[in-house]
Formats: sequence, C-alpha cells, structure tokens
Amino acid sequence: MPLPSKKDLKIALEVFALFQWILSAFIMGVTAGFVSLYLVLFTPYWPVTVLILTWLAFDWKTPQQGGRRLACIRRWCIWKHYCDYFPLKLLKTHDISPNHNYILVCHPHGLFSHSCFGHFATDTSGFSKIFPGITPYVLTLGVLFWVPLLRDYVMSSGACSVSQASMDFLLTHKGTGNMLVVVVGGLAECRYSLPGSTTLVLKNRTGFVRMALRHGVPLIPAYAFGETDLYDQYIFTPGGLVNRFQKWMQRMIHIYPCAFYGRGFTKNSWGLLPYARPVTTVVGKPLPLPKIENPSQETVARYHALYIDALCKLYDQHKTKYGISETQELVIT
Repeated sequence: MPLPSKKDLKIALEVFALFQWILSAFIMGVTAGFVSLYLVLFTPYWPVTVLILTWLAFDWKTPQQGGRRLACIRRWCIWKHYCDYFPLKLLKTHDISPNHNYILVCHPHGLFSHSCFGHFATDTSGFSKIFPGITPYVLTLGVLFWVPLLRDYVMSSGACSVSQASMDFLLTHKGTGNMLVVVVGGLAECRYSLPGSTTLVLKNRTGFVRMALRHGVPLIPAYAFGETDLYDQYIFTPGGLVNRFQKWMQRMIHIYPCAFYGRGFTKNSWGLLPYARPVTTVVGKPLPLPKIENPSQETVARYHALYIDALCKLYDQHKTKYGISETQELVIT
C-alpha cells in the first residue's frame, strides 16, 4: 500500500481536530458524572466525590469573574488544524482601539458556532495579530460550567458565563481592551441553520443592547458568511408528529432538536462532521453608545434598531463576495 501523502495527513489531522473538540467535551461531561456517582455507590472512595463537589462550590463564581484562561491551551497547534478544516477566516473592516471595552455580537449561531469558537476561543486564526491589544471573552451557557473537568476545559479557552453578573464583571473589573463575544441568536437559531439561510433570531433579543448602554461600551456587529452552510437538516412535515415534538421541546427547554447531518470521516461519506466549506467572519465598525445606567425600554429599542441597521449594512456590503445574491436580504425574526 502506498504511504499517505502530506495532504492526506493534513486532512486527517483537521478531521481529528474537529472531532476531538466535540467528543472530548462530551466525554468529559459524561465521565465526570458517572465517575462521581460510581465512587459514591460502589466504592469506599466517596470522599473524593465530596472533595470534587466542595471544590466546585468554592470555585462556582469563577466563570462569572473572568474565568481561568490558559494561553497554552488557546495556542494548541490542534486548533490551527481545526480552523484549516473549513477553513475559517477573520476579516477586519475597522481598527479597534484597546483603550475601550466592546461587546461583539456574532451572527448567525448556526448549529455549533464553529467560526465563533475558532476565532475567539483559540489564538490560532490570527485574532491577536488582527486586533492587537484586544482580549476576547466568548460568553456561553452557564450549564457548561456546572460539570467538573468540563468547566475547566471550557474556561481554559477564555470562555465565561453569559450571565449579567459575568458581563458586569468583565466590563468593570478587567480594565480596558476587553471584547465580550456573544452569539445572541443562541440555540433558537439552530432551526434556521440551513444552506443559504440568512434568518436571524434578533427582533426580541435586546439584553445585549441594554448591557452596552449601562456600561457605555460600543457594539460591534459581526457576520459569519458560510456558517449556516456547514450542515444540512431534514425538515419534517409542518404540523406532523415530529414537528410538533420539536416545537414542544422548544417551548419547554428553549432548545429546538434538529435532525442535522453533514459528512463522515471520508470526503464523500455521510456523517455528523460539518462540510469542509469556507466560513469568513466579517467584523464591522464599532457602534458607539452613551452610558445610561437605567435605560428605558424606548431607549433600548432605539439603539437596538440602530444596531440592526448597522448589521444589515455590513451584510449588504459583503454578501456578494461570499456567494450570496444581491437581492437576498437578512430576515430578522
């Protein structure tokens, strides 16, 4: 048999890099739970579980107080292979001064926010060179910080909780040059993650605007062209049994279960890996906001509308460069 070429090895490393991130997070979560339960029920080493839970209680607020990033983890060479798999690209349209703090709002969520993770939770896509002096903090669901081991792995990337207390801390206790990265569409946007889709869940998402007004920090729109093209979805018959179950789940736990699929470990196979399609995240111009400690609903709505206008302009200026028709507009729901 012929030896694999350098290209084959590189592709294998890229697939491994992508697979290990999703799999390792799952394994860490499951292992921590089962091992702790096993030690309590079937061995005399239950004090180990008590110590783990004690440390968890002691360290509970760390994800809301800047987290615990590790530069060595963020610079792992495996993340470079992760970014090269698609590949992921980051485009700056305006300089960003490290003398201020910012809230960068990333769209769309897609299914797994691969571009957001690759650019802002690792330091291998060129972020530190493109935005010198800026420290990104990816804000994510607090549930990821409930599980021992997994929480430390997630925090090592610089991720923090998306809670109000966490955002307040980062904007007031960490000096300047901090960029809070939020994906406001969240899991509700997964249902719209289809190739060619430009639908965003944003109409009633105003919390990030209120937070920016309270601290007087600029909002930065960012759009990841190609994020929704990474997976296909099977769309069930509207009103059918499965579709009703999906909507029921969304009402109950705010998660819309999707029947998604992509490629397998080989190029033309079927599986759950994303398609190897380029994703370019375009970071727009900061939108300055005044500092208003208790903004009214009318004020929030006014600046929310200004943000949507800035996002639409950013999208319209760049969409044709990435294969989107001139007539296709953003759909805000």
